[in-house]
Amino acid sequence: MNKIINLEQEIHRLKKEKNAVILAHYYQEDDIQDIADFIGDSLELSKKAKATNADVIVFCGVVFMAEVAKILSPDKTVIIPDMNAGCSLEQSCQPDAFREFTEKHSDAIVISYINCSAEIKALSDIIVTSSNAERIIRSIDPNQKIIFAPDKYLGGYLIKKTGRDMILWNGTCMVHEQFSEKELVKLKTRYPESVVIAHPECPEHLLNHAHHIGSTSSLLNHVNDNQDKDFIVLTEAGIIHQMQKLAPKSTFYDVKGIDKEKAECIHCNTCPFMRLNTMEKLYYALDTLKPQVNVDDSVYLKAKASLDRMLSY
Repeated sequence: MNKIINLEQEIHRLKKEKNAVILAHYYQEDDIQDIADFIGDSLELSKKAKATNADVIVFCGVVFMAEVAKILSPDKTVIIPDMNAGCSLEQSCQPDAFREFTEKHSDAIVISYINCSAEIKALSDIIVTSSNAERIIRSIDPNQKIIFAPDKYLGGYLIKKTGRDMILWNGTCMVHEQFSEKELVKLKTRYPESVVIAHPECPEHLLNHAHHIGSTSSLLNHVNDNQDKDFIVLTEAGIIHQMQKLAPKSTFYDVKGIDKEKAECIHCNTCPFMRLNTMEKLYYALDTLKPQVNVDDSVYLKAKASLDRMLSY
């Protein structure tokens, strides 16, 4: 007869036994967020893990995030609950095609959003996050041409904010791209006092409705600073779990998305890749220390250099 185990207890036991730290991105399922040692954005989590004395980093997010953790902590073992936890934005920018693209604009500096593979980071000059991208772009010589990759919507938003005429790679995040403007307008009409908050990976026609645009951390800070408000949220719905903790008296409305093939409203405001990680897979990963995330030596130094340039700011 199979023994039923208490996953939460066993994960805590294994974490202590393996001297591990558990990281969870804001877009993970609620149970994983609640059991994590740290919750946050990908870079913030990797920096916190580096500062610990843990031997093992368990990154509950997507693979490119775990790669950043490995680059910043090369001596630590980095594991992820599901190696298939990829990213539609990352997949939209493949190394061979991107290398060819940059060679066509050889006089441009390459700035890449952190939501990309280690290979793309290695082909970039500077990595940015949605929190620091505007500041870093403004610091670059106005006569210097810039390629911005991979997210064209974040790039467009930054062009509007900074006035820089950047060359954009044509990449997108499937979750942020598929929010339905029709459903958003319905919510705004139904709850006219609500504050619309949006991540800049959303298309411009959605951002035009927002009262506040920012990174996940910025959105959380805005919620915390406006405790008496209700919110319509234009980013992956997993973040609402933390928002509810920050502002328990507020109500949060998530926006439906559109399946373009079926042309109908569906709940596609959750990332299917992020949700591949489960408590069961987290337990197995800690028990076996698999699957491990590593970065090839030929990529590591160049990817680290582009990250270090960002961190120097």
